[in-house]
Amino acid sequence: MKKIVGYALNVLFIILIAYLTLHLLLKNTELEEIVSDLDKADKRWLALGGVFVFCFVAGESVIIKYMLRLFGDRTPFLRCLKYSFVGFFYSYITPSASGGQPAQMYYMKKDGIKLGYSTLIMLVIAIAYKAVLVVLGIIFYLFEHEFVVRSVGEWMWLLIVGFVLNIAYIAGLVILFFKPRSARRFAIRVVFLLTKLHILGHKKLEGAIKKINRICDNYTEGSQYIKTHLRTVWNIFLMTVVQRIFLFAVTWVVYKSYGLTGTSFIAIITLQTMIAITVEMLPLPGAAGITEACFMVMFEGVFGEALVTSGLLLSRGLTFYCLLIVGAVVTFIAHIIAMRRTAMKEPLTEKIQAAGSVVNTAVKRSGTAVKSTVGTAVKKSGTAVKKSVEKVRSRSDKQ
Repeated sequence: MKKIVGYALNVLFIILIAYLTLHLLLKNTELEEIVSDLDKADKRWLALGGVFVFCFVAGESVIIKYMLRLFGDRTPFLRCLKYSFVGFFYSYITPSASGGQPAQMYYMKKDGIKLGYSTLIMLVIAIAYKAVLVVLGIIFYLFEHEFVVRSVGEWMWLLIVGFVLNIAYIAGLVILFFKPRSARRFAIRVVFLLTKLHILGHKKLEGAIKKINRICDNYTEGSQYIKTHLRTVWNIFLMTVVQRIFLFAVTWVVYKSYGLTGTSFIAIITLQTMIAITVEMLPLPGAAGITEACFMVMFEGVFGEALVTSGLLLSRGLTFYCLLIVGAVVTFIAHIIAMRRTAMKEPLTEKIQAAGSVVNTAVKRSGTAVKSTVGTAVKKSGTAVKKSVEKVRSRSDKQ
């Protein structure tokens, strides 16, 4: 119940931030003007943007399917696509996208996929997804340094914070891989310190330690897989690069829909990468609000002051709000199907239990009958033997 309330509050937060963002964007602009600018965009290009968003989601589905096949599991691709939509929906409504992978593992378990498989798959995907972002960010920053500095402007400090947080995350994963025991001890010490400082309640101490142990165990297992399957991990890394670029390229599609020129594909991908690095580690559901602010700052020189608001609405609308709505629909359908399967299994289980009870009763009765029959037969045979022995004795006495 608490989780449902939390998800509902996060959705309300996203709606509130979306309203405030639109209010700020339209504060000095007439609504009719914005609608007119939106209508100017070439719908064919926007349709291509929708295809790119689907390819972004399907990219993760391909990775899930690829790893399941390596494990000998023949789960259909459409079911993997369901896991991806569910994952992105929950990622968008939870802080730091923390709810996506647990939800995916839940539905995988419902479909009969082993928990060990789903845990490892989600772990490898999470590492690849974050590693690709950091690698692309560093490469693009080095090769497009002047363009990035000019576009980011006074927000450079926030970009630096994003780089630090993402690199720290990757560094933590590396330590978990190569020094799992040290990482476990360090994390537990931090929890005890937080408890002493009364930042973490004593009642939550045991649960926090269990969670640390579970996370460390999962990452230790994942590290063993990565060390022994480097080629597989490399393939997943490359697939994740393509997946990420599909999403970042949506803004380029919006740019082209207005017939704009002067900024290259790589330059626009670079700015979208910088935005992702800036906002993805922040504890905000869907990074709502801060993403829009970063877009307005970084892309004003690309779209121009007149079209940057429309560019934001179309780009964010395709990559976030449309995906959020479709993900919600897919999640709802998946939940209904899961509930029906559970409801169908319960009567079947009851029938099996009833049949088992009947069989047990029959076995007991037959056992009793057999026991009674055998006992009677033994008694009769014993009596017959006794009589035969007496006859033999009487004969011997007469002789």
